[in-house]
Amino acid sequence: MKKKAIQRGLLGFPLGVFIGYTITILISLSVAHGYYSPCVPALVDELGSEIGAVVFQAVLCGLLGTSFAAASLIWEKENWSIVKQTGIYFLVSAITMFPIAYFTHWMEHSILGFLVYIGIFVAIFVFMWVFQYFIWKNKIHRINKKMEERK
Repeated sequence: MKKKAIQRGLLGFPLGVFIGYTITILISLSVAHGYYSPCVPALVDELGSEIGAVVFQAVLCGLLGTSFAAASLIWEKENWSIVKQTGIYFLVSAITMFPIAYFTHWMEHSILGFLVYIGIFVAIFVFMWVFQYFIWKNKIHRINKKMEERK
């Protein structure tokens, strides 16, 4: 299990960087008025240079990808209930996501900013969970149907 977590984590790092980079492109396309905005200006101000901020953000995106990828093993714990899997995955995700969001200035540094970010995080988590649930429910239904047909 540890070996599998390390393997997934290593694969998750470049995937996290790729996703983070893609998000900056999408955000730039929608709100940067024709310019590329690689990170939040407050992060540039805090770190003193745009390249420093971009590298810092890329590393944290990689760590986020590593965490999510390694934590995906939680869904393979067949002796755990779906509630336990969901709760633990949510906690791992939140414990990783919130400090990274804070340090990269993805959330406003205020109580309201934190609460808004939690709301967005929970909404995305619930949406993705329900989406995945129905995908897997459909796959299981098809497998069961094929097994019945073979009988």
